[in-house]
Amino acid sequence: MSEPRAESPVTIDVSRLPATVFGRWDLGWWGTMGFVVIEGVTLFICLVPYLYLRRNFDQWPPPGTPRPDSAPFAAQVGLMLLSWVPARCLDRAARRFDGPTVRRWLVVLAVFVIAFAVLRAFELQALHTRWNADAYGTTTWIILLMHASLIVVEVGEVLTMVAIFYGHRVTERHCSDASDVAAYWYFLTGSWIVLAAILVLWPRL
Repeated sequence: MSEPRAESPVTIDVSRLPATVFGRWDLGWWGTMGFVVIEGVTLFICLVPYLYLRRNFDQWPPPGTPRPDSAPFAAQVGLMLLSWVPARCLDRAARRFDGPTVRRWLVVLAVFVIAFAVLRAFELQALHTRWNADAYGTTTWIILLMHASLIVVEVGEVLTMVAIFYGHRVTERHCSDASDVAAYWYFLTGSWIVLAAILVLWPRL
């Protein structure tokens, strides 16, 4: 009786696959999306008490508390919308593996995100309430500070990427990481545009 023949191992030729990929084909992109989900849920949890309290008052903010000044919030929203242009340019340059252009746009985004952090201090002053004044003050401060923590993290991330592109030998993998920075940027700015509308525009309707 003849012995069964051993099956030959299956081999796959991956030599033609690109070494660096972007978007959903990149594991780093999925990690970024994981952060987006986690931080998005956290911001929503911070917003829920604000929305609940709003239903319990005929006047909002509560009597005795002035409405937030709209100017700092409008400036922040306008700056964030404007920043989508360099973020898009950064993503396009990264996908072309154009290191010098990526480096320049990273510097531009670094200036923008530092400006976001400075404007957040003015937004806190524009609330016209202390964090411990009442439930309204507590919920609004929590929302602003929680989102401010995302801005601080992004300051660190963008400045780190600037240091990498100026101080190290840049590889194609670094360009993929820069593209992920742009992907997260849209969440950082887009989430605040929604929150600012709820905190400032809604009480005026």
